Amino acid sequence: MNKFLAGLLGLAILPQTALAQDAAMGPLRPDQVAYRALYKELVETNTTLSAGSCTLAAQRMAVHLKAAGFPDADVTLYAAPDHPKEGGLVAILHGSSKTAEPILLLGHLDVVEAKREDWSRDPFTLVEENNYFYARGTSDMKAVDAAWVDALARFKQSGYVPRRDIKLALTCGEETSGAFNGAQWLAQNHRDWISAAFALNEGGGGRTDGHGRLVIQTIQVGEKAFQDYRIETTNVGGHSSIPVRDNAIYQLSEALLKIRDYEFPLKMSDTTHAFFAKAGAARNDDMGRAMIALAANPGDKAAEALVSTDRSYHSMLRTTCVATLLDGGHADNALPQRAGANVNCRIFPGESAEQTAATLSRVIGDPGVKVITKGARGPLAAPPPLDPKVIDPAEKLVAKYFPGVPLIPQMSTGATDGIFLEAVGIPVYGVPGTWVDPDGNGTHGLNERKSARSLYIGRDFLTDLVKLYADSE
Repeated sequence: MNKFLAGLLGLAILPQTALAQDAAMGPLRPDQVAYRALYKELVETNTTLSAGSCTLAAQRMAVHLKAAGFPDADVTLYAAPDHPKEGGLVAILHGSSKTAEPILLLGHLDVVEAKREDWSRDPFTLVEENNYFYARGTSDMKAVDAAWVDALARFKQSGYVPRRDIKLALTCGEETSGAFNGAQWLAQNHRDWISAAFALNEGGGGRTDGHGRLVIQTIQVGEKAFQDYRIETTNVGGHSSIPVRDNAIYQLSEALLKIRDYEFPLKMSDTTHAFFAKAGAARNDDMGRAMIALAANPGDKAAEALVSTDRSYHSMLRTTCVATLLDGGHADNALPQRAGANVNCRIFPGESAEQTAATLSRVIGDPGVKVITKGARGPLAAPPPLDPKVIDPAEKLVAKYFPGVPLIPQMSTGATDGIFLEAVGIPVYGVPGTWVDPDGNGTHGLNERKSARSLYIGRDFLTDLVKLYADSE
């Protein structure tokens, strides 16, 4: 998932032209009423792994496309036989050019689990309160999914013919590890269905100051790789009444503390360099000046120390590893024969899982501690280029929709399905347009919400953005 950085900027000085984004919407246009109904249908279609069906959601979106005039040949529903509820949808709106490469609209239909007893409202009933929509998937990422389907349907109904083909791929499995992943399946089995010059996906978007003012829009250009390791110790054990220092749990604990205290070296990509330079310039405080200094000289240790006091910035500057699960021992009255921990790493682009495992082994410095590389979520992240043909149109459209708000390239420290497409040569960019508050709007947590203004204005923005790309040379 995508995977926002909560409190990403914390700007000290807000653009004077930044728009108030928490105000109520006026009367909805007829096309907005129709979009709200589509969004509601998609949000209220449960697509959790445990009890939902992405296949059903895909089928319902196909109905909208066909009602708009898409022929059966241009709308394909798919599902792997052993994962019948984790299916998806691909579609194509044909363009006028026979030589221009298509663009691809990518979105995952599945959502994180949500328990009714934990939520203030039914997580699978769309509720509108105080200018926000509440339900699981309202932000991650059914607003964008609905915008993709809505845009293609309206394009078809209006008779609009783009220069490039516009493709759509709605997939399942982004929110789970080890289950079926539709983006990976398409990349490996039907590359021709999704072939494109580049793809637009989740991962970008705006942030407010928490008080209703939009202060930044971002476009995701690259992401870290997700990799788990098992750190394990073994011992002959014995009776707990005769303890010794040679203890599997103590040995594991010492290894984990070394990992905690290790700081991976600073790295910068073209994306993060641009981020710190532009995001720093948007501030008027010591942090902003340190960000600019670090972008100018990554060896500036004083600037690095200050910038790294922000958790989000710290993670953007390096590989990070953290213990997330523990297990050990076999009886209350016995010395442990085994102890283990899961260490989750987010690996900076350009580094490998093997290199990171070797670093962990070196940092631990104990041959009795095993570092076991677990199955990868997917291929290593291959960052797309900061392509002006992608960045410039988005920047101009942000200036039109949100005067005074900068568009800044961002490397995600989370994980998206973009890695599966980038592995087969399709660059993927996380779109700006919609936005969230500094608390992340409950994404992956309780009472997930989406600002009504973000929903409707973001939908108009994305429609215009797709047309800009689809009509480009």
